[in-house]
Amino acid sequence: MRDALSGVVFAAMDIPQVLGYSRIAGMPIETGLYSLLFPLLAFAAFGSSRYLIVAADSATAAILRSGLADMAPAASARYVALAGAVALLTAICLLLARLLKLGFISDFLAQTVLAGFLTGIGLQVGITVLGQMLGIETQSRKTIVQLYEICRGLPHVHLPTLLVTVTVLASVLALQHFAPRLPGSMLAVIVATSASAIWNFAGHGISTIGPVTGGLPHLGVPDVHWSDLPPLIPIAASCAVMILTQSSATARIYAAHHQQRLDADQDLVGLSAANAAAAFSGGFVVNGSPTQTAMVESSGSRSQIAQIATAAVVALVLLFFTKPLEYLPHCVLGTLVFLVAIRLIKLRTLEDIRRESPQEYAIALFTALCVVVAGVEEGIVIAMILSLLRIVQHSYHPRSGVMVADGEGTWMMSPPIAGTFTEPGLVLYRFGAALFYANANRFADEILAVLGPAPTAVRWLIVDAEAIINVDYTAARVVIELKKTLTAAGVTFGFARVPWNTRFDFRRHHLSEAVGAALIFNHLHDAVEAYRKAYPQAPNGKIEATESKP
Repeated sequence: MRDALSGVVFAAMDIPQVLGYSRIAGMPIETGLYSLLFPLLAFAAFGSSRYLIVAADSATAAILRSGLADMAPAASARYVALAGAVALLTAICLLLARLLKLGFISDFLAQTVLAGFLTGIGLQVGITVLGQMLGIETQSRKTIVQLYEICRGLPHVHLPTLLVTVTVLASVLALQHFAPRLPGSMLAVIVATSASAIWNFAGHGISTIGPVTGGLPHLGVPDVHWSDLPPLIPIAASCAVMILTQSSATARIYAAHHQQRLDADQDLVGLSAANAAAAFSGGFVVNGSPTQTAMVESSGSRSQIAQIATAAVVALVLLFFTKPLEYLPHCVLGTLVFLVAIRLIKLRTLEDIRRESPQEYAIALFTALCVVVAGVEEGIVIAMILSLLRIVQHSYHPRSGVMVADGEGTWMMSPPIAGTFTEPGLVLYRFGAALFYANANRFADEILAVLGPAPTAVRWLIVDAEAIINVDYTAARVVIELKKTLTAAGVTFGFARVPWNTRFDFRRHHLSEAVGAALIFNHLHDAVEAYRKAYPQAPNGKIEATESKP
């Protein structure tokens, strides 16, 4: 009973949201309600998460609108058919991801880059609806040009539209602050629609959405030809990546909060089924929404019964209450969408990133700028590339240095420069990443830099390989050549703390033979003791260091 009541409360809060998402997607208004019907039931049936709400979402709606903008007029029959095809292709992408176990792809979109991406979407969506809120018509589909057109049209703001916008905005914000449990958006829609019908807003120049198709959605395959599909594949792939990232992150958060066992692979099946249901019911691509999931969780839901109750309420609205929606002013819907866009702008997150990592902050801002200037579809590609480049950067330029024992015998790292010794004649050099083709030469160059112009001062150089989790073919060739160079300079070269899996790489690439088994030590202190035995005249000092990590 509690979950059923939660579903009713959630429907009251979320119906205005999905109407706004259909506007973002460029779809007919009723298709937002469709997303809370069969797709919601499909995920409840096939997904594993008890909390994740899969329905229309601002991020994927913006990707869809950006991708289809030049293919057909918004909300036209052709546009709806193409949107359905994108949803079906997205379902196929998600199912393939499940079959190929590609759920890990979502981990390659860094949270810092994702914050910038969502901020860019928020800015883009906010600018898109600003004209509706002010009663200013915009012609361009480019965000920057739209902003210019709005600024140029400010002297011609439609005052009645602006009055309604300000009233709705102030009312919703006041309810969110003073009575957060009340469905402020729903109340705004009801009051504004009633006022529009009573006082004839349309007759005063305030644009309304017009007739809304009632009844349950008709089931069928999207009416597209095979030749229409190739340009839709990149749009579907972009949506799939966003769904993978956003849905998995949201599901993990709530599963951890409620100690629920989550099956990520099963959730991919549920997400695929939800998008297939959207495609066959005349809707558009759906996603696991953080805001809607938070809504249903805060309403007290603990199972999928709440989602079934929500679908039942939506079905009743479609059957009996679509007629009044034709009086809903566009500016009211735009205002609700604007409030959603504001929530997407992650200013607090970006400020945290700026304080902790200025470089990542710059990347996040660049991602947001790309979304606003170039578009959402291009923005997600750039976001993925930047995230992968961060991984490459960390692997190419890992933390490295010469291991030196402090006064308490704990290993510390000093910069890898000439003249730095672990003890006279001995250098323990640590390299903090896997050794592969891109960073192998850097590895060799740093070791030669540690030797300096007079390598005779160094007798032994031992690599602390604890963080070298694998070695590829190219890196192995570099190490073998480095071994020859050091031997010619009279320096004994070896390794310590080689992980067990990396020892297999050593044998496979013949590094064990090249270096010599006697110079591959299990522990750092084993290498130090072997050096002291080889050079008993070396100062002993306090070198009994512990095996703690630097």
